Amino acid sequence: MRPRDPGQAPAGRRSDIKTIRSLLPYLWPAGELEMRYRVVASLVLLAAAKVATVSVPILLKYAVDALSQAGVEGEGGIGLIAVPIGFLVAYGMVRILSLGFRELQGAVFAKVAERAIRRAGVQVFRHLHNLAMRFHLERRTGGLSRAIERGTKGIEYVLRMLLFHIVPTMIEIVMVCGLLWALFDEWFALVTATTVGGYIVWTLMITEWRIKFRQAMNESDSEAHTKAIDSLLNYETVKYFGNEDHETKRFDRALESYERAAVTSRTSLSLLNTGQGAIIAVGATIIMIMAGYGVRGGTMTVGDLVLVNTYLLQLYLPLSFLGSSYREIKHSLTDMDEMFGLLDKEAEVVDSADALPLRVGGGRVEFENVSFSYDPRRPVLKDVSFTVPAGKTIAIVGASGAGKSTISRLLFRFYDVTGGSIKVNGQDVRHVTQRSLRAAIGIVPQDTVLFNDTIYYNIAYGRPGATRQEVEDAARLARIHDFIAALPDGYDSTVGERGLKLSGGEKQRVAIARTLLKGPRIFLFDEATSSLDSHTEKDIQANLREVSADRTTLIIAHRLSTVIEADEIVVLDQGRIVERGSHADLLMLGGHYALMWARQQEAEEARQRLMEEGEEEEVEVEAMETEAAAKEPVPAGSSTEAAE
Repeated sequence: MRPRDPGQAPAGRRSDIKTIRSLLPYLWPAGELEMRYRVVASLVLLAAAKVATVSVPILLKYAVDALSQAGVEGEGGIGLIAVPIGFLVAYGMVRILSLGFRELQGAVFAKVAERAIRRAGVQVFRHLHNLAMRFHLERRTGGLSRAIERGTKGIEYVLRMLLFHIVPTMIEIVMVCGLLWALFDEWFALVTATTVGGYIVWTLMITEWRIKFRQAMNESDSEAHTKAIDSLLNYETVKYFGNEDHETKRFDRALESYERAAVTSRTSLSLLNTGQGAIIAVGATIIMIMAGYGVRGGTMTVGDLVLVNTYLLQLYLPLSFLGSSYREIKHSLTDMDEMFGLLDKEAEVVDSADALPLRVGGGRVEFENVSFSYDPRRPVLKDVSFTVPAGKTIAIVGASGAGKSTISRLLFRFYDVTGGSIKVNGQDVRHVTQRSLRAAIGIVPQDTVLFNDTIYYNIAYGRPGATRQEVEDAARLARIHDFIAALPDGYDSTVGERGLKLSGGEKQRVAIARTLLKGPRIFLFDEATSSLDSHTEKDIQANLREVSADRTTLIIAHRLSTVIEADEIVVLDQGRIVERGSHADLLMLGGHYALMWARQQEAEEARQRLMEEGEEEEVEVEAMETEAAAKEPVPAGSSTEAAE
């Protein structure tokens, strides 16, 4: 069984029946009559296919009996005229019908199955986006995507095996036993049922026992693969220490474990196949003996003997794959359980039943005695109160860990406050819809992450329905249109994974354009320039001041030079507001802010001195290189102009 990723699905494994029940609503969707008609039609076709399949041996029996009778009566040599053409043609036609009904069932049900897979995957995907940030901070993205991928593949496999192999075979077994009882007596039905039942029990029992050997093979294979990749990636280190033999021995030990597990698995497979063959052989022998006595006693014909033997062999063929099918179905059900288990995760932040759309108005933002903690044992914000008047700019500053970024997460309602309230235009954010709240706020984050798509797509993401002209206008306001236009592919240029093809300043300008296109009444700049160089930072800061004019703006910053023009600066320390006022007022106060300012100014001056010294050294080196070049003799054949 695959290990479950923590924080993604319930720890308790639900029953297979419950997992299958979770799938049923997707197969019988409410309000989709076409899908329901397809389900009914596929069941009718399934029944028709089984009737045709069960009829094949009966027609073969009549053909054999007719041939036997013709052989007895036609000893004078009637030839081909005595051959029961009708039965043989009917035999062939029914076989074609059996195949046709099965294929038609698959074609009719295909849309139902694919729609169920699609709906289940979409529902899980939508639910994941509705879960709170706490879940996504604790998740493992790779494991989460694999859970959805394996779960949807598991649905496809379970549907295919159950509806096209397991269930039809079980129906056929019941029909065959009923026919043998009706045509002959209960003993034929009992022997057939016992043989098939013994075959199934043996297969499932040995397969369940073999699973641990297969798991050991997979673990050993993964270990060997990991060791090989790790060793080859660290090729230089292996060479530095001369540990080629050591690495080879480690790899060999891992392969040795795989070898032992593989041998045991193959041996146990032989045991499984031998037992299956023995059970079928014993059952077929008993059936043949019983039929032989019946033929000799005159109660059965040669065709009857062929009939019962054909039925048993016909049942054996689909059951021959039961072991591998059972194992894969178990794995698929585990994968489905993991995916459906994600739907059991309750959203931490939900709209209240009476939530209304936000009336943005001027965009006034109020934090009233806000307290919050990610963990009850460690408070992050403690009784924080401040107001951002409509159209004004407030800055939140403080040391790392003071709780600055938590304020932006609470404003977006990624979490709910544990005390106090946050209001926008006088409305508590817990009483408005999350969609309308987030539509009113635009953010330029510290770490701008772009989709691995075109620049146009990333800007248009602010408002997907925007026209191209609106996208380009937003880019012009963000001062990035000229840069984009100069690119070979223009707006169709791809930005790479997380936007790595763009510089930090270019990514920030794309983020600004995206936010401008969104058209929010409230701007939030969360450490928007902290990772940029001074020159780029000044350009971006000027850009931000321009685009946020007359909008309610909240700036979260560590670098104080970026907030000196704010209408008010709020200083946080260990989750509490310790100072507030304008830049000049706070410097005169001589407290936390003044100390932070002095330290940052010293650091900036030291950096400037280092840069100047570096430039002086570069000038000196360049002068020495020029002087040395002047003293070098001019190569023969070179002109004086070339030497200069």
